[in-house]
Parts: sequence; structure tokens; C-alpha cells
Amino acid sequence: MSMTPSTLPMLGGSDFEVRRILCIGRNYAEHAAEMGADVREPPFHFAKSLPALVLADGPTAWPYPVATSDCHHELEVVIALGCGGAGLTPAQAAACVVGWGLGLDMTRRDLQNAAKKASRPWASAKDFDGSAICTPLVPAEVFGAPTEGPLVLTVDGDVRQRGDLKQLLWSVPDLIAQLSALMTLGAGDLIYTGTPSGVGPVQVGQTLVGTFPGLPTLTVSIVAREVAHGLG
Repeated sequence: MSMTPSTLPMLGGSDFEVRRILCIGRNYAEHAAEMGADVREPPFHFAKSLPALVLADGPTAWPYPVATSDCHHELEVVIALGCGGAGLTPAQAAACVVGWGLGLDMTRRDLQNAAKKASRPWASAKDFDGSAICTPLVPAEVFGAPTEGPLVLTVDGDVRQRGDLKQLLWSVPDLIAQLSALMTLGAGDLIYTGTPSGVGPVQVGQTLVGTFPGLPTLTVSIVAREVAHGLG
């Protein structure tokens, strides 16, 4: 596992310095439904701290996390901001995107469910070491600004998640604009845009492969912590 606390490589360019990590929840209708939520609601977000960031540049060993027996995968398209502001319009928000990647928002689902039942925050379910996996970024000037395309995750060759970017309840410009109504966004913000349906548990020994056209393939093998110890 290659952990990079503050940077991600931008293919063909300099490293992207990550300022913070923001994740959008329930941004695909089928995933919202499988999590027991209304099909469409205003977007909400949660944050992950910089030690959560893991670079998946080629096949990557990822140690099963502590304090859980029910860790789930959530495949997401990730966007990187080169500028920001407060109260952005969707057009202004779209102009801030400088890079695109593919990521996994790993979730300790048992901790999340327990926190929900107790009406407590569920930061410990989302924000833990290594929980924000991301490929190298592709510059927006190369990748463009897609509004559709298949997002697919396989586990040991079997399709677990399959969605399309056109199924986003809130488009990339809209979700950035909505975030900017809550905080001042800035260069270095990394945003996970939401996951399609099919989230589920991972086990030691499994290999996850995520794809989206034009982005690096994300390949992660789940390993026991003692096996991962000392890996750079």
C-alpha cells in the first residue's frame, strides 16, 4: 500500500497537493434506496482526514482495517479542484475542476450502523487510515468533463457495482456549487462524488478492480494487517 499523506500524481504534470477530502453521500438513486433513504434528497457530505489517503498506482495491497468485521467497498469517480470560492454557480464550479480520478471510499459498515442506531456521528466509520483510496489523476484538459460513462467494480472477477455517471442525482458542477454554499472551497480539495448501488463487504484475499473509461484502472488486493506491515 502506497500511502501519500498529502499528494496525488497528476499524469503528465506535477503532483496535486491535497488540502482536504470531501465525500458526497447517496448521490446515486439505487444506492440511496439500498441504504434506506429517499431516492432524491439534497446532497450531503462528510470528510476524511489526510491520513486516509492512499495512492493506488498499479496493483495495491490494502490491509483490512482494525475495529471492524464488516468493511465495505464504495467505488467513486473523484474530482480535484484547482481553485474554489464560496457561493459558486454551477458554471463557476465546473471551471474549478483540474483533475479526475477513480477512488474507493472504504467504510466500516458495522461502526456506521451502530452510530446511526445511537443517533451519533459516524466519522469513525468513514475516516480511518487508508480509507480514501485513489488512482493517479488525469488532467481535466485531457479527460474533459464527462457527464456519462460506465463505473464498474469487480471483486475476484464478479461484478459487484455497476453504474453510470449520468445517474448522478447531483451533477459534478451542481454538487461543487452546493458544497460552496456551505464552505469556501479551494485549490487542493479532493471530492468523492458518490457511489452506485452494489456496495458490499470485502474479505482478506479478495481483489477489487474498478474501471471508468479514460481513468487509470484501480486494482486493490485485500491483505491481512500482518502481511501488509512494513509495505511502502
